[in-house]
Order: sequence, then C-alpha cells, then structure tokens
Amino acid sequence: MADANKQSAQKSGRIAAGAVVCVESEIRGDVSIGARTVVHPKARIIAESGPIIIGEGNLIEEQALIINSYPENIVPNKQPKTMIIGSNNVFEVGCVSQALKIGDHNVIESKADLGKNVILTSGCIIGACCQVNTREVIPENTVVYGTGCKRRVQNEKPQSQTLQLDFLMKILPNYHHLKKTVKGGSTPARN
Repeated sequence: MADANKQSAQKSGRIAAGAVVCVESEIRGDVSIGARTVVHPKARIIAESGPIIIGEGNLIEEQALIINSYPENIVPNKQPKTMIIGSNNVFEVGCVSQALKIGDHNVIESKADLGKNVILTSGCIIGACCQVNTREVIPENTVVYGTGCKRRVQNEKPQSQTLQLDFLMKILPNYHHLKKTVKGGSTPARN
C-alpha cells in the first residue's frame, strides 16, 4: 500500500519549491510546476498523451482544466507531445486549455476554451466563454472577446498578477493542505 502511494506521488508530478499546490487539486501524469505558481483546489492538470511543463508565476483557479490528451478517434502514437506553458499566465475559473504551447503573460478567462491546435503567443486575453478551436498561432497581445469571439490587438500586455499571487501564497496554506514540493534539484521530495 505504501509503495502504491509513493508511485502515485511520483507520477503526479514535480512541484518546484515556492509553488503553492492544494491537495484538493487533481494532477495526473508527468507534470512539472514552476516556482511561485498557485494551483487552487478543484483545478485539474492532466498529462495523458505527454508531459506538461508549467513555468513560474502562473495562477490556475478552481475548476480550470489543463489537459494534454489524445485527439478523439486517434490511436496514441509513440511520440508523446509535450505541453509547454510559459510564465505569469492566469487560468480563470472553469476554463479549458488543450493548447500545446502557451507563451507568457496570457489570461484565459472564465469558461473560455482553447483547442489543441492553438498556439497562444504572449500577452493575449481569451475572453470569458470564448472558444478558440482553430489551427492557428494567435498573434501577441490579441484579445478575443464577446459572443462572436471578435478579435483586436491591445497596446500592452495584461497586468501582472503578482499582488494576487502573493496574497494567495500567504492565505491558501491557512485553509488548505498543500502538496509537497521538490527541494533544490530535480529529485522528488521524500515523505
């Protein structure tokens, strides 16, 4: 029984020191979470068809789903595709992201849906309830908004969530149990 728990802990990923990941979140597969990243309770990060690498300073809110899965009706191939998420991104409540490449300083708002074939560059905002499922590279600083998923380019990147991250890193440990982090190098923490 203890061996099974150790194996599931190792399979659930590597959490860098300084990250805050609530025990109530679901992390499955080969997932690496960078420092200063906050993962709320009930967030799900699932690496099914390949590893997921999440950079530093990301905010992943409740019921957000980040999934690296096989396309429907496709037999799994031998070459797993790595999902790479940059730094300082925000995944708001209930959003779904399947994009294999996400740059830095992006905001995926509540109930937004990013498809598997989308590449999100940097400084983009995918508005609440917007779906982007096309095969394309979204240019930097693009805002997708409204019921028709209209697009425009903003002059600046979205504001950093540093204050919110600092607040959450202080307050979440008071109300939730946290998953263990990796100390120093890349070796898993021991119980």
